[in-house]
Formats: sequence, structure tokens, C-alpha cells
Amino acid sequence: MATRSGERKNQILQVLAEMLEAPKSEKITTAALAAKLDVSEAALYRHFASKAQMYEGLIGFVEETVFGLINKISTEQENGLKQAHAIAAMLLSFAEKNPGMTRVLIGDALVNEDARLQMRINQLHDRLEATLKQALRLAATQGEIDKDADTAAQANLMLAYIIGRWHQYAKSGFKRLPTQFWQEQGPMLLG
Repeated sequence: MATRSGERKNQILQVLAEMLEAPKSEKITTAALAAKLDVSEAALYRHFASKAQMYEGLIGFVEETVFGLINKISTEQENGLKQAHAIAAMLLSFAEKNPGMTRVLIGDALVNEDARLQMRINQLHDRLEATLKQALRLAATQGEIDKDADTAAQANLMLAYIIGRWHQYAKSGFKRLPTQFWQEQGPMLLG
């Protein structure tokens, strides 16, 4: 029974993410989500106490996936500059493969939802920036970039670039791919 409940929770989150992929999506209501799943709203609330909890589930998925990939990159790549490049490329690719999650990452899907959700996204962005900064610090100690380089400023610039590409992707109706121009612009960001 617990497995079935877990499967239903995942199904609800998957359908919610799919609904977020609609380029001109309207506010997603629990009624619309329930109709898409062909269940009652009460059935949704058996698995999640609130719609905010559903969005928290999506944010949790993003965190788990992204930081799992970052750990893999950090483990496999010893060069700090290549780590920073690979992390940025992965973040752009993740958004491209998950358009609904991109709307969560930029906070677009969270407008008019519980304010703590946007705070959680802000914390996620802070963690991503800290991760990029750590890779750049490693690059400085390895002599890949100037040892006196302002790694905090560079990490912030990289994250601003990534978030900007995510915004363009979402606001273009998922037509302007986040990875477009990365091969040309990545080296500019990493100097």
C-alpha cells in the first residue's frame, strides 16, 4: 500500500510538472490538476496537505537531481575550471530537458503561491552560487585562473547568466534553448 501511495505522489508531481510546461499556462489550480489526473481534489489532498507541498515536492526533485549531478561532476573532474564549466552546462541542460521545472527554478510557477516556496528557490540559487564559487576557488589554487581573482563575483556572474538563460527559455515559450551559445559564451564567463 505504501508503494502505491508513493507511486501516486510521483504521478501527481509528474502531471503538475507537465502542466507547467504549457508555454502560456494559466494559474494551476488543484481542480485542474485533479481533472488532468481524473481524480477528485480530495484524492490529491490524501497525498499532499496543500498545493504548496506539491511545489515543495518539485523543488525537492530539482535539488536532489541537480546536487546529485554536481557531486558526480565534482568527484569525476579534479580540475576546478572544468568543474565550473561542467556544472554550468549541466544546469542549462537540466532546464532544457525539464521545461516545467525551469518555471519553478525561476519562480514563475510560484507567483501567488506560499512565500516560503520562493525563499526555498532563493536558497537553492545561493547553494548553486556557492558551488560555482568553490569550483572557481579550486581553479585559482590550481593556477587555472588568477589566484587573486574575485571568485565570488565570477560565481555570481555565472549564476546570473544561467538564471537569465532559464528566463529566456521560459519566456520564449520554451523556444530559446538555454544551451544555445553556451560553447561560445562559456569561455567568456570563465575567462
